[in-house]
Amino acid sequence: MNPFDRIKNFFAAVALNRWPVVFVILAVGLAAVFAYLVYVYPSAAMGPEQPIAFSHRVHAGIKDIDCRFCHPYVERSTYPGVPEVQKCLFCHNHIISGHPEIQKEHAYFDTDTPTPWQRVNYLPEHVMFNHQRHIKKDVECASCHGQVQEKDRLKGQAFQMGFCLECHRAEEANLDCWLACHN
Repeated sequence: MNPFDRIKNFFAAVALNRWPVVFVILAVGLAAVFAYLVYVYPSAAMGPEQPIAFSHRVHAGIKDIDCRFCHPYVERSTYPGVPEVQKCLFCHNHIISGHPEIQKEHAYFDTDTPTPWQRVNYLPEHVMFNHQRHIKKDVECASCHGQVQEKDRLKGQAFQMGFCLECHRAEEANLDCWLACHN
């Protein structure tokens, strides 16, 4: 039997069994859509999973803890800092100290290991961003970082020059490249 006869026989068999074939194709398609909606879609708006399931919604939102409590260097450095293990345990030695996530934090503390937080916001290396200047001008953290108090996990973003220029123009701030950012 030549290859053309095989192809012809294949399509004849498919034609005879078209409804089961259609059913299988629909079932596979529905399974793919279901898998996407359950496993991929919900996490599309979330950032990377952190070593400790930290919720900005709980801490900055419900508990109304100021950003500067956990990000201590934001007012005096170009790098805002991430909380040290001791900072978390300052409260969590007394508040829900038996929670499994807090136990993970204790494990980092007991081994004198910094928590390996995953970075979520990125700037190009040549940009010298200074949080301090923005805080002194009363720029709200949410202006750049969004409503973190409404999110459990932060998606973050890679900041681009256009984002900054748009804000500087709107606020009539310094637009001199070398004096503002690239110094």
